[in-house]
Amino acid sequence: MYRAKTHSIEVKVTPRFVPDRSSPKNGYYFWAYTIEITNHGTDTVQLKTRHWRITDALGRLQEVRGPGVVGEEPVLQPGESFDYTSGVPLPTPSGFMVGTYGMVGSNGEPFDIEVPAFSLDAPDETRVIN
Repeated sequence: MYRAKTHSIEVKVTPRFVPDRSSPKNGYYFWAYTIEITNHGTDTVQLKTRHWRITDALGRLQEVRGPGVVGEEPVLQPGESFDYTSGVPLPTPSGFMVGTYGMVGSNGEPFDIEVPAFSLDAPDETRVIN
């Protein structure tokens, strides 16, 4: 698990390789990642935007920006959490992701929170010789 805390908002990330959705012989590797966002502050906040930087093993960077996460813009009261699972494909067996969420406090002021960098690693393929 990877975690970061910004402005009393904690983000935890748990990535996992999904072999059933991957095809290594075709250069297609797929990971799911579960994110839990917890408001440890005293202010109500809302997640409005996401910005991902996804880098494969060859150093190629893909940026993704958009509203909310998984079609939602969750509101977190003090002490509340929100979690979701999404996925990402890569053409290489490893890479990493890092990002930010654009938040808005109850006073209307926008601020960004950090999503920790996390590693995407396919397990080594093992060959058994009979």
